[in-house]
Amino acid sequence: MDDSTILIVGGRTEALEKATALGIKTVFLQHKDRLLPGQVEAADVTLLIDYTDWEATGRLIRAAHEVYGFTRVMSLSESALETVGRINDLLGLEGTPHEVVRRFRDKLEMRGVLAAAGLPDVAAELVDGPEAIAAFGEAHGYPLILKPVDGVGSRGVARIDGPQEVPVAWETTSSLRGRTDLELSRFHPVDRFLVEQYIDGPEYSVEAVSAKGEHSVVAITEKITEGTVERGHAQPARLTARQESELVSYIGEFLTVMGLRDGLSHTEVRLSSAGPRVIESHDRVGGGRIMDLTRYVYGIDLEEYAVAGPFGLLPPLPAAPAPRAGAAAATRFLTAEPGEVVEVQGLDEVRAHPGLIDVDPGVSPGDLVRAVTENFDRIGQLVARAGSTDAAVELCESLVDKITVRTRPTTTD
Repeated sequence: MDDSTILIVGGRTEALEKATALGIKTVFLQHKDRLLPGQVEAADVTLLIDYTDWEATGRLIRAAHEVYGFTRVMSLSESALETVGRINDLLGLEGTPHEVVRRFRDKLEMRGVLAAAGLPDVAAELVDGPEAIAAFGEAHGYPLILKPVDGVGSRGVARIDGPQEVPVAWETTSSLRGRTDLELSRFHPVDRFLVEQYIDGPEYSVEAVSAKGEHSVVAITEKITEGTVERGHAQPARLTARQESELVSYIGEFLTVMGLRDGLSHTEVRLSSAGPRVIESHDRVGGGRIMDLTRYVYGIDLEEYAVAGPFGLLPPLPAAPAPRAGAAAATRFLTAEPGEVVEVQGLDEVRAHPGLIDVDPGVSPGDLVRAVTENFDRIGQLVARAGSTDAAVELCESLVDKITVRTRPTTTD
């Protein structure tokens, strides 16, 4: 086995364990406030620092590279991706450079890259107030979408159906500027906003693995949304052969235009009336247990490819792997009425079902539940399997219906 060493920045303990199982030595760079139990034991070397502070992190990385000699760096954590790009640039390593990472993080820059390349897209502009939004709506029509340029988890995303909705949408979304009290807001600060044309049609996410500029669409995930919040996923997506071919071709062209040559990507896209159109994309794996769906349906461990792919320790993937025969899976997020959790009912019955992969209610008595306005407000998740996507979705929904999270209103002074 090749005596390879990888630097992993942030993320899950499982990535460290999978690298070790494949004979890869691990140097783990974790944020000082996000170290999880077992991570020190899972890594060969652990370094703790606020990795969003590049001035300090860059100095540490130079010394760590001299001592440990890692030849690759990766992360599946959104908050660490720009740090990974900077490390690649600093040390001249193979991997995604910071310039390309920024194209994925900055939604307005992504639109500019697509426009410059002539890839079909939608109009988008930076806005600084309701007047600019209204002018965009007058020029391009409604509905339109307002969102933070660097936002995550559907936070601050608003659909605007007419000029009368502009003032409230701007007030709500712009109120996120400078907030540090929200979940992960210190890692994903909001300071700029864009408006873009609304994309119609059903929504999917495309999970891909790239190697030396060749892109393998590993899975297409069917998405269930309510407003701007994701409520569930299913694989394999229920598509015609023509629709699937169209998506695979479009995503391959999109990733090439974006400059991604190696690593994982998660691209949210709609099959609009004008053809496929990207909503946004990330050079990492998708969240919401999409990795688990992909592993069950396609037999491909995306996290394993993230750590071992750069060393050539896993077989190359075909352009569009087929799902395993009779394998389908779905997931639904759990929600509840806002308030204090009193009781979680139905878990024993759900856990006894043979089609269940996993269920996590996400809350216990005494926890507080917020109204669902973004992905971070969802409280738990259920994953189930069946012989077809229709059956998996039906089973997932029936199991979710058996779980009741009872809450009581909270009083405020």
